[in-house]
Amino acid sequence: MVVLKSLLFNSLSDLIFGLATRIDDNTESRFGFNLSLTVGDDNRKVEMNRQNFFRSLGLENRVATQNQIHSDKIVYVDNPGNQGEADAMITDKPNLGLAISTADCTSIFLYEPKRKIIAGVHSGWRGTSLRILEKTMTKLEDDFHADPKEIFAYISPSIHQKNYEVGEEVAAHFDAKYSLPHGEKFLLDVAKINYDILRKFEVRIENIQHSSLCSFEWKSLFHSYRRDGNISGRSLGVIALKGHF
Repeated sequence: MVVLKSLLFNSLSDLIFGLATRIDDNTESRFGFNLSLTVGDDNRKVEMNRQNFFRSLGLENRVATQNQIHSDKIVYVDNPGNQGEADAMITDKPNLGLAISTADCTSIFLYEPKRKIIAGVHSGWRGTSLRILEKTMTKLEDDFHADPKEIFAYISPSIHQKNYEVGEEVAAHFDAKYSLPHGEKFLLDVAKINYDILRKFEVRIENIQHSSLCSFEWKSLFHSYRRDGNISGRSLGVIALKGHF
């Protein structure tokens, strides 16, 4: 198992973060190191993979998951386990991980140190068109009194614009500056849209880490549904507040 860390989050002593890759020398699954129960993998292996990954973060049995549906639904979490259908989770509870699943979609992880609150957001093109990150930021500000200027944000590896071809019906949801004509199609930059949303809320540039890694191109590291289709697994990124049990 190889876990990707964030340089930004590593500099914050009261934060736990890790993003699983598809690398695991011990697995025999055609999906690689897969953490999804919905892609046709052996669920026993998936549960074992999850346990090993969560344990490596010091969060065994202390992680919240969600059934992602490409929506704008945001839930507050105070207990581990499955939270049902949602695409963003918020918590201020220590030692409780928030897990976001991805295989190309943009994932954004947020931390506000003054209010000690974190969030994990799944934002593919549908969620981005529904402004899920914007709504999460607004919820943090309005309901939890978080200061956007104090927020630290990590935009995890996702599919890059040059590899993300969409039709006009998708590109039309967004400002034209985020898409490039590509024959009769368009190349869409979903991560940049979400980056600009963070900046719209005045999150400081130095408080944002935008990964330069493309999930589609780095086949040895990342799952990619656009690249592998139905044989693609899923990774999980997990963020948690450190605390005492």
